[in-house]
Amino acid sequence: MNFIQTEIEGVVVIEPRIFPDPRGCFFESYRKDFFRQNGIPDDFVQDNNSVSARGVLRGLHFQIEPKAQAKLIRVVRGSVYDVAVDLRQGSKTYARYFGTVLSGENRKMLYIPKGFAHGFCVLEDETEFFYKCSEFYSPEHERGIIWNDPEISIAWPRLDCDFILSEKDCHYPTLKNFGRMAKS
Repeated sequence: MNFIQTEIEGVVVIEPRIFPDPRGCFFESYRKDFFRQNGIPDDFVQDNNSVSARGVLRGLHFQIEPKAQAKLIRVVRGSVYDVAVDLRQGSKTYARYFGTVLSGENRKMLYIPKGFAHGFCVLEDETEFFYKCSEFYSPEHERGIIWNDPEISIAWPRLDCDFILSEKDCHYPTLKNFGRMAKS
């Protein structure tokens, strides 16, 4: 596996080593010892899958302490534009994001540590999205930032359709307003 540090400290793109043969291919998508040797010490406790249509936008989601989650993300089928937003107070990259295309074809994975919001835009119909979490889902610790926050200014892909969002994702606060709410 190739572990590539992004411009945002802690966010890592992982390229698995693919072993093709006449039957198809094989690759390891997770191996705890390799991850630890490359600075990813998390113990993952929950796996999640979603299948989405083209144009679905999910996010920007995160959980607060003591239930904050690190995530290891990959796409099994189809493709997404995947985004991690730095919410770590005092970080030199606070409010900046990293985005990349993950697909069943490129088989890249994205590691997002605790302290980040996460979202993705689905680029193909029937895209199957898979991720590991370092903490169990906890509704009372779940939070979000609005997907189109002007301060973060994510360059979401331009599709020939409107984004499809959940009601909840349409009503999250901006990062600035979330910060105000957290202080009160």
